[in-house]
Amino acid sequence: MLKWIQGGISAVTGIAEPEYGREFIHPLTEKVEGKQPFHQTTREDFNWQSPSHTNVETATFYFSDLKQGYTGFVQVIHSNIVGLHTKAQLTFRIYNVQTPELNVWTSTKLENFQIDGPNFYADGLSIEMDAAGSQVQFKSSVSPDTTIDLTFDRVVPGVKVGENSTTYYGDNVEQPWGTMRHIFWPRNLCHGSLKFDVSIGTEAASYRTVSFSKDVPVYSMFVMAIQGMKPHHAAKSWNFLNFQSDTHSAVLMEFTTPRSYGNTEISVGILCSKDDVIAVTINNKVTHLDPIIDSVGWSIPQSLVISFKGVSSKVADDEVATATPITASVEGPLTQLVERVDVMKEIPSFVKNIVSGVAGTKPYIYQYANDFKLKVGEEAPVNGLGWCEITFISEADEVTEESYSEN
Repeated sequence: MLKWIQGGISAVTGIAEPEYGREFIHPLTEKVEGKQPFHQTTREDFNWQSPSHTNVETATFYFSDLKQGYTGFVQVIHSNIVGLHTKAQLTFRIYNVQTPELNVWTSTKLENFQIDGPNFYADGLSIEMDAAGSQVQFKSSVSPDTTIDLTFDRVVPGVKVGENSTTYYGDNVEQPWGTMRHIFWPRNLCHGSLKFDVSIGTEAASYRTVSFSKDVPVYSMFVMAIQGMKPHHAAKSWNFLNFQSDTHSAVLMEFTTPRSYGNTEISVGILCSKDDVIAVTINNKVTHLDPIIDSVGWSIPQSLVISFKGVSSKVADDEVATATPITASVEGPLTQLVERVDVMKEIPSFVKNIVSGVAGTKPYIYQYANDFKLKVGEEAPVNGLGWCEITFISEADEVTEESYSEN
């Protein structure tokens, strides 16, 4: 069977993929090797793409309140299954690092949703970006238990890697059978209010309102992502960090493909000062320290070190080869586990058994909120709040092309 036919079948059915090889993955990082990775985003870059094939598209706004200790995110998930069924979901997480017992998670189905460029609407929900592409207003009363009214103001340029920030899967980048794309607002200011039920699961509701004032900075990171294929075909694991301090921000988005695409690692880092992008890096290293096997069976680190290496965002393409490198590191413990998310918890058991049995898929997201330390070059270390997500999807050893053919 030809590999492109196999790719088409696996993309539709979700079964394990053959071992195509490294030549069937075209990382966004390869396109900028020896060039300036940093390209500024436009408003149009954040338009919802809504392709007709299987995909999951998300807009996620993280917030970090260094003074009050609140951290978390608001997110819209827009997905299409095999081009037949489109649905949308609103998710919300708030956690307090100073009082960890405050830990609220909600997930609400959206009705009558529609997209309009970078804007998203549904019953009780509006997400609108201004004409300048520098502010987003996020308002939701979808659930009577959660009210969101937040404004996000971009304070440094938006970031994409290369012209389109897209990794392609398949033998033809003009007609790929899968894609992966991330674009960022890496450092923003956030103000507004959140009202939510802190007694979810009990009979009596107890509401709390959290206010983010313009007078006391609350920092934010916004990422728009699309996985234009089944998630367990695109990646076997992820490392993500959103670090925010009063003077710096650091973002890492890294995934490793399954063996079917050569266990290829694709890593994007963003370093920001208070008001500018210092560097966008593609040569990064994530080290999981002191791992232990948990009850699920994954090897979970107890602390983390991330090393970034790149060049100044001001360097032109023809200057990259001789430019002085910019290096940085973020490190910290992973002691405050916000949630171990069983991604497949809501999937019917027979589907879960098929996917797990054939593809070795066992997706869990480990979410942490901890104090981290950032050091850029020879500058003094900076303390800040890090939201970290470590995701395991499938085992290292997968079904090969030969075993696939035999079945």
